[in-house]
Formats: sequence, C-alpha cells, structure tokens
Amino acid sequence: MEHNLQHTISLLARTPAALDLLLRDLPEMWTLRNEGENTWSVFDVVGHLIHAERADWMPRVKILLQFGETRTFERFDRGGFGRENQDTQLGNRLDEFAHLRSENLRELRALNLQPEKLGLRGRHPSLGVVTLSALLATWAAHDLTHLHQISRVMAHQCREAVGPWSEYLGVLHCTGHSSPS
Repeated sequence: MEHNLQHTISLLARTPAALDLLLRDLPEMWTLRNEGENTWSVFDVVGHLIHAERADWMPRVKILLQFGETRTFERFDRGGFGRENQDTQLGNRLDEFAHLRSENLRELRALNLQPEKLGLRGRHPSLGVVTLSALLATWAAHDLTHLHQISRVMAHQCREAVGPWSEYLGVLHCTGHSSPS
C-alpha cells in the first residue's frame, strides 16, 4: 500500500480518543500492572506515547525537512518517559497526550506537505537513510503497536481467571514490544 498522508493523519488524530475511551477511570488493576519483570504497564505505555510526541515524531520531521540526510536524528530513548513525566494520574497523562498530539497534528498540517515532499530523505541513527513518508507511516504504525500492546497487557491480567478458554484467546499468546529495551 502506498502511503497516504491524509489517511495517516486520520488515524493519528483518533488515537487519543481511543485511549481515553478505553482507559479513563479504569481501576488501577488494569492500568498499573504489567506482564512481568522488565515490561511496561498501560500507564507506562501512555507515558512513552507522551515522550514520543515531544521528542520523536515532529522533531524528526523538522530535522528531515531542514537538513535532509546531512543531519542525523537524535537517538530516541524509548524509556525516557520515566524521567520526563512524573504525573501519577492516568487521566492527566491521557489529557497531556491528547493535547500534544493535537498540537503536533496542527503543526504537521500547517507544513502543507505535498506528495513530492514525502520522498525527501533523512538519516536515522541506526536505520540509516529513511524517507519522510516512511517516518510518517511509522508514526501511525507505532500508535497501532501500542494499542495492541495495551490490549495485550490488560488481557494478561485475566490470563488465569479465564481458565481453559485461554486456548482460544490469541491476545494471551502474543509476545513482544512490551519491554523498555
């Protein structure tokens, strides 16, 4: 599938509302527990999404547009949310994420990127040369990865309670993308 910027923005704009609808006012049993040692809770995932809104997506878009391949993106610390956002209320984190995403999308729309700009290239610190299109598509896929992760982490809390039905629940058998490393 060819990347379509408007479709990407459409998905990115929905993530905060989807998270809010799923997570706001849930008991901490759902939001503060994880899948075991060195894994993230739902609370952590939302912190990570906030950190990415600040330090990853739009900063990289700006670097790519201004410098192309001549300046490498800053490395993104996936666990940097632990030092950055100390708010202990999930509702506040959801509000902050929604605000930051709205601002980032406003800024992205203001760039008025035409299809020919999407082929512009930048330099990722470990992946090498990447296109603006790939960066923006990755932003959307990143959201979907963490929506999946949140579902999996929450389902993990029921893994013993479901008894033999676990055999039919694929979400209880998924692995990956939960650890901060």
